[in-house]
Amino acid sequence: MNVNSGIDDTQRSERWIQISFFIAAVFFNLCLATQVFSVGMAYFYNSDWWNLHIWLVRGYSGLSLILLVWVFLIPFPRRIQSLTASMPVLLGLQFLTIHLHTPFPLAVFHPLIGFSLFSISTTLVHRTSHIVFPNHNQD
Repeated sequence: MNVNSGIDDTQRSERWIQISFFIAAVFFNLCLATQVFSVGMAYFYNSDWWNLHIWLVRGYSGLSLILLVWVFLIPFPRRIQSLTASMPVLLGLQFLTIHLHTPFPLAVFHPLIGFSLFSISTTLVHRTSHIVFPNHNQD
């Protein structure tokens, strides 16, 4: 009888959850990069790209909430938890800056918040990769 079998199964399960989280975080980051590309194409090339920009955010923004729940399923470091928690907050601010009409044009903050979101998402991917693939990141 092998007593460690249950422990090994739990560790493998946690590892697959971490790997899946990492893949989802990479996908989220790629969606952000594509969205930035599409807004550049809409502004500098053809305004029809704007539809892709809007479609993308509506399509992947829910992934930030899924990642938020996911990050607390198994123990991730607090830094990864806080990076993940900040993404839906920043996406909410993105929506507010575009859709709220106030005397001061909040839309001026939209690109700055977008830059912060992309930076946080990229940092999340980087930090998660160090946890998921610890031996591959040593110099």
